[in-house]
Amino acid sequence: MRQASIKRTTNETALSVTVNLDGTGKADISTGIGFLDHMLEQIARHGLMDIDLKASGDLHIDMHHTTEDSAIVLGQAIAKALGDKRGIVRFASVDLPMDETLSRVAIDFSGRPYLVWRVKFAAAKVGEMDTELFREWFYAFAMNAKITCHVENFYGDNAHHIAESCFKGLARALRQALEIDPRAGNNIPSTKGTL
Repeated sequence: MRQASIKRTTNETALSVTVNLDGTGKADISTGIGFLDHMLEQIARHGLMDIDLKASGDLHIDMHHTTEDSAIVLGQAIAKALGDKRGIVRFASVDLPMDETLSRVAIDFSGRPYLVWRVKFAAAKVGEMDTELFREWFYAFAMNAKITCHVENFYGDNAHHIAESCFKGLARALRQALEIDPRAGNNIPSTKGTL
């Protein structure tokens, strides 16, 4: 079973996460940030992975530390659950429409973390959450999942839709890239023999 649990405690946050990459999309998320919970639920549902994530953080200061650390633990848990990545598809690219918005998320479980972020928001906030935090989340996730991740919003007006199309796009890309490729056997999908 491709499952893993991670705990992280700092002076700013305390988090725990358990993931099952071969789940059914169940989510039990509680970060104290409503919109972030909603986005992480999208990853579980549309990525068909089970995610149990609990966080408590210094929200009296702002949402930055909790947002970033939720991405760190989720990325680490996915990387741990994957092990040596034998048999996975590895690459995926998804164009995700949401009403007036279209975004693309392309990922590679290369072991070489990198983020390209081409997303702009006309609004400073979605609900109570600063829109600048979405880049921080994707950056921390890419670094800790050890993936190359390109996120681009082609067009859209509504900040909620833009953010959600990026998270749903990531979810669908994760679902595709993490699938076991029946033609690959037990091979690592790299000519190097390691990822």
